Amino acid sequence: MWIIGPIGFTAPLLLWGLLALPVLWWLLRAVPPAPIRRRFPGVALLLGLKDEDTEADRTPWWLLLLRMAALAAVIVAFAGPVLNPVVRQPGTGPLLVLLDGTWADARDWPRRMDRVAQLLDDAGRDGRPVAVALLTDPPPGDLPFQAADAWAARLASLTPNPWEPVGAAGWAQGLTGGFETFWLSDGLARPDRAAVLSALQARGAVTVFEGARPLLALAPPVWRDGAVRLAALRPAGGGAAEAEVVIHGPDPAGIERDLARLTLLFAPGDTRAEGVLDLPPELRNRITRAEIAGLRSAGAVALADDSLRRRKVALIDAQEGREGLQLLSPGHYLRQALVPHADLIEGGLAAMLPAAPDVVVLVDVARLSPDEEEALTAWLEKGGLLLRFAGPRLAASDVSREAEAPLLPVRLRAGGRAVGGAMSWGEPRALASFPENSPFRGLAVPEEVTVRAQVLAQPDPDLAARTIAALADGTPLVTRKAVGQGQVVLFHVTANAEWSTLPLSGLFVQMLERLAITARGAAPGAEGVEGEVWVPSATLDAFGRVQDAGRLAGVPGERLGAALAAGRPGPDMPPGLYAAGERRVALNVIGPDTVLEPVQWPAGVAVEGLAVSPEHGLKGPLLAAALALLLVDILAALALSGRLRGARVAAALLLALAPLPDRAQAQDAEAFAVQATRNVVLAHVLTGDARVDGDAEAGLRGLGEVLFQRTTIEPAAPMGVNLETDELAFFPFLYWPVTADQPLPSAAAYARINRYLRTGGLILFDTRDGDLAGATGATPESARLQAIAAPLDIPPLEPVPEDHVLTRTFYLIQDFPGRHQGRAVWVEAAPPDAEQVEGMPFRNLNDGVTPVVMGGNDWAAAWAVDPRGVPIYPVGRGYAGERQREMAYRFGVNLIMHVLTGNYKSDQVHVPALLERLGQ
Repeated sequence: MWIIGPIGFTAPLLLWGLLALPVLWWLLRAVPPAPIRRRFPGVALLLGLKDEDTEADRTPWWLLLLRMAALAAVIVAFAGPVLNPVVRQPGTGPLLVLLDGTWADARDWPRRMDRVAQLLDDAGRDGRPVAVALLTDPPPGDLPFQAADAWAARLASLTPNPWEPVGAAGWAQGLTGGFETFWLSDGLARPDRAAVLSALQARGAVTVFEGARPLLALAPPVWRDGAVRLAALRPAGGGAAEAEVVIHGPDPAGIERDLARLTLLFAPGDTRAEGVLDLPPELRNRITRAEIAGLRSAGAVALADDSLRRRKVALIDAQEGREGLQLLSPGHYLRQALVPHADLIEGGLAAMLPAAPDVVVLVDVARLSPDEEEALTAWLEKGGLLLRFAGPRLAASDVSREAEAPLLPVRLRAGGRAVGGAMSWGEPRALASFPENSPFRGLAVPEEVTVRAQVLAQPDPDLAARTIAALADGTPLVTRKAVGQGQVVLFHVTANAEWSTLPLSGLFVQMLERLAITARGAAPGAEGVEGEVWVPSATLDAFGRVQDAGRLAGVPGERLGAALAAGRPGPDMPPGLYAAGERRVALNVIGPDTVLEPVQWPAGVAVEGLAVSPEHGLKGPLLAAALALLLVDILAALALSGRLRGARVAAALLLALAPLPDRAQAQDAEAFAVQATRNVVLAHVLTGDARVDGDAEAGLRGLGEVLFQRTTIEPAAPMGVNLETDELAFFPFLYWPVTADQPLPSAAAYARINRYLRTGGLILFDTRDGDLAGATGATPESARLQAIAAPLDIPPLEPVPEDHVLTRTFYLIQDFPGRHQGRAVWVEAAPPDAEQVEGMPFRNLNDGVTPVVMGGNDWAAAWAVDPRGVPIYPVGRGYAGERQREMAYRFGVNLIMHVLTGNYKSDQVHVPALLERLGQ
C-alpha cells in the first residue's frame, strides 16, 4: 500500500494512468487544419444572417478541464484509495489477545471490543490462529487457539468481571508454546503484573494497549463525625476535575429515587477527592448505594450496609416505675436524645435481647440476675454495645469494688463524689477536651456543662486507656472497655440533671449519637463476621448494575472477613450485599483503604492507545463524482451546440426534483395512517434495540391471536411506532418496553405523548426486570423509566387495587404476571371520593381509562409467538409455567378490553340501583 498523508492506495500502479491526461488534453483540443481563405463576392448577400445552430471551432478550456477531472477521478478510484489507512505488518504464528477483564475495563468495554475485532480481522487476513482470554477468568489448561472467525462470533459474549485477577501469575507461567501477545490493560498496577509480563515475553513479543479515558472510582460511604463522608479516587494526579456522586434509596412508597447529589472536586495533582453529605436520619437510613453519575463501572458504585442504617436501642430504666415528674426521669432525657437517631424498644432485658438490638442502655441498674448477665455477655461478645449510666443505686452498691465486674469497664469506689452544692467546699467541675482516641473527638465542649456529683473509678493501670471523656481535673467521666466483639461504656453521672447539666445540653445528644452509630457501625472486618454464614442477597456486575444474587451459596464468615480485610472480591465471592440474620455487610469493589496506582510498563514494552480510526474506501465516492462530472459535461456540450436552453432545463429539474422528498414523505404518512386505522391495531414503541423491538412485535402478535379467538376484537398485525415522526392518535394502546440505554424523546415527541395521554390513549410501560430488581428494588431499566416519565403528564399512581376494573373487564383475575411475576403493577390512583356502593363489591371508581400502566413483568415475552403460533420464550416450569402464561394472556385481554370499553364493568354495578329508582 502506498500512503500519502491520511490517504492510501491499494493499487498504486494504476495512478500511472494520470500521465495520459496531457495526451488526452491534446487529442481533445485537436481540430481539423484551418481552411484556405478565398474571397467570394456572393458572400456579401449572407451578411446579417444568423445561423440558429452554432458550432464552436474548438472545445472551450473549462469544458476540457471538466473532462480531465472526470477521467482523473475514474483513474484514482480504480487505484483503490482509502482514507485513514492502517499500516499492517503481516504477522506469523499464533496470536494471544489478552484482556484484564476487570471492573476498570467496563468504562470503555465497547471500544476494547472494537480493538479486539480489528485484531481478529488482521489475524484472519494473515491466516493466524487466535486465542482470546480474560485474566479475571483465564481458560484452564493450554490456550484454545482457533480460527479468527470462530472468535469473532463469540466477542458479544465476552464481558468483564467485577473483581481483579486472582492467580494470574501462576496461570501465565504455566503456558506453553510460542505466540505473540496483544495485552489490553485496564491501566492499574498490581503486584503480579511483572510476573505475568515476564511469562508472556518468554513466549514471544508483547504489545500493550491502554485506553486514554480517565478512570474514577468511589469509596464506600462512611458515617464519621456526624455526617456521611464520600471519597472519589483516580489513579494519577492530573488537572482539576470533578465527580458528581448520586445517592440512591427508596422513597416512602418503596420506589427507587435520587436522595441527594454531591459534587467532589479534585485539586490539581490530587488522587482523592472527599466530600461531606449532611442528611437527616430518615434519608440516611434509606441509602442503598452511591454511584458516580455517568460511569458504567462497578468501581463507581458503592453499596451501603448497616454502617449507615438507623440503630435499634433497648432502654432499661430501673426507676421507670417510680412515680414522679417526667423531667426528673432519666429515661425522659434518653428518649429525647435517641429518638431522632435510633429506634427505641423498651421492656424487660430477657424479652428485648431476642430482638437483636444494637445498643442496650441500663439506667442506674446495679445488679442483674445470673441468667440476664449470661445472656447480656453473650450478646456483647457478638458485637453489641452496652451503655450504662450511674446513679444512686450503683453508687450505693458494692458492684465492681474489689474485682472488676464483667459488665462494667472499670472498678468503682464506694459511695461517690460530690464536687458542688451546699455540702461541698468545691465548685462544679467542667469537662475537658476529648482525647484523640475517643469517639467524641471533634465535639465542642460547652462552658455551661458542669458536673456536681459522679461515681469515681479506681486508679488502676489501664484506667487512662479506658477513659474516653474526663473532667477538667482529669477525673474519668466516661469509660469504655471491649468485651469480645462488643464494648461496655459507662457514664459516671446520671442520665438526668440530678448530678450534672450534661443531659440538658446538645453535647449529650451528640455523644449518644456517636455511641449509637459506632454500635456495629463500620463494616466489620475478619473478626466481626466470624462464626456465621453470610448469604449473598444482591450482587454487582462489572458495569455497576445491581442484580439478584439468585441461588448463590452462603459464605463462611472467615472467608468473608478475609475479603473485607483485603478489600478484594473474587470469583467465588462477588461484590454485593451479604446477609446474616438482620445484619447486612457490603463487599464493594473499592475498599475504604484502596489506592489506585497507574501501571508503569518497562521501557522495552510497546504501549499503544485504544483509539482506532476506521478505514473508509474512497472508490465509490470518486466514481460517483466522475459520473456527476460526465453528466455536467453532457449538459454543457448540448448547451454549446445550441440544443439545450440551460436556464430553462435547470429550472425544470429543480421544480421536478424539489417536491420529491415531501411527496414521498406525504405518501408514507398516508400509507401509515391507512394501515393504522383500517382496523384495531396494537402498537409498540420502537426502542432502537432490534431484539427488544422484535420481542414486542411477537408479543403483540400473540396477544392479538388470543383476542381474535376469545373476544369480538379482531386486531390487525401489530405496528412499531417511532415517537419522533409517527402520529400516535391512531392507536388506542401502546406497549413501551423500557431499555437501560434507550434515548429520551425530544421535546416535540414529549408534547405528542402528553397529548396522546390526555385524549384517552393508554401506554403500558414494561421495564422487563421483574426478576432482576434484587434487594434494592432498583435496576437500570427502572431508573431509565423514571427519567423517561419525568416530563410526562402522568397522574398519581397506586398498585392495582383488588376492586380495580382491570381485575374484571373480561376475566376475574388478581395477579398480573408476564414472564416474571411478583412485582406490583401501577395504575392511576382512584379519586379520594371513591366510595363503596352498598351491596356491591366494587367502589365507584373514576369514569375514565387509566392513561398509564407500569410494571416490569415482561409481558411481551410471555405473549410472544412465532409466525406459526408457537410460544417463543419459556415461562416457568411445567404446568405452573403454562398456567402463568395463561394468566399473562388474561391480563392482556383485560387490558385491551379496558382500553376499548373504559369502565363499562364498573358502571354495571349501578344498574340495580338505577332500576330500583325507576321502579323496574
